[in-house]
Amino acid sequence: MQSSPITVAIDGPSGSGKSSVSKAVARDLGLAYLDTGAMYRAAAWHCLDQDLELSDQETVAQAARDLPLRISTDPDDQTLRVGGTDVTDAIRETRVTSQVSAVATNLDVRAEMRRRQREIIDAARADQGGIVVEGRDITTVVAPDAEHRILITASEEARLARRSTELHGGADADQVAATRDQIVRRDQLDSTVSAFMEAADGVVTLDTSDLSFDQVVAAVLGLVQGEVEPHRRADERAPHTPDVQS
Repeated sequence: MQSSPITVAIDGPSGSGKSSVSKAVARDLGLAYLDTGAMYRAAAWHCLDQDLELSDQETVAQAARDLPLRISTDPDDQTLRVGGTDVTDAIRETRVTSQVSAVATNLDVRAEMRRRQREIIDAARADQGGIVVEGRDITTVVAPDAEHRILITASEEARLARRSTELHGGADADQVAATRDQIVRRDQLDSTVSAFMEAADGVVTLDTSDLSFDQVVAAVLGLVQGEVEPHRRADERAPHTPDVQS
């Protein structure tokens, strides 16, 4: 537990590894964890379950405001419930993944989710010493005053390989091709309302393209605990030092 409350805000594109890394960092630091993307997925699941037309922005926004969502902030027990239904697994299904951007790019939905996210952050800071929050606009919109703001990124090739392995169990040419549209298209759509491909001023960039999972976790922990000093240019790094830029 930290001596004073902290918020670790982590952004990044699909396949950058931000979710797994954020959970590991929260676990190591004894903090709460919030997957904000899961909240948008839950909203999309709810709209689909209600057979709502996702292009009807006001109806979708009202559904988001009425959404009876409960989300766990325990990094070891990630569960989501909408009303009495456990949707933890359902929100990861293809039908939700393929449609979630239609909900996530609705500005009124984003305003509602942002309100809820800030409430969760405030509660975690008060009750659990802090929180690791990850998503696409956490460092700039949801928690711009976070004590630590990090953009985790990776090359498109690395991101596609990771997500292909996660979804299809491998990363051969066919498996990567099957993943490409889902990843690239969603990033393109979401980037219309959220800047998550480049770091804003004051946000540290961590390129994970050539790093193992454990190396990325260690780099983030080092940044949070003050053991890694951000570098402005990759060519200033010492040998074998993660690509950390500010």
